[in-house]
Amino acid sequence: MGEMSANTKKIYEAMKKIGAVSEDKLKTADDIMKSASLGKGIVSSSLQELQKNGYIKRVARQKSAGYYVIK
Repeated sequence: MGEMSANTKKIYEAMKKIGAVSEDKLKTADDIMKSASLGKGIVSSSLQELQKNGYIKRVARQKSAGYYVIK
């Protein structure tokens, strides 16, 4: 977790705080945005960065994607 930006760390911590820690407890980007009190663009880019680095997993669903922490 050393190379993450401050906003990305905030998103990661917010996801753990709201309980997005397993596939059956998915949270949407909107849920994470509300918890972290950051804008949607920042949340989206941070989620992509976390996914690329292997910290979270994205699950595509019918209406909106869900995210959860895997590390």
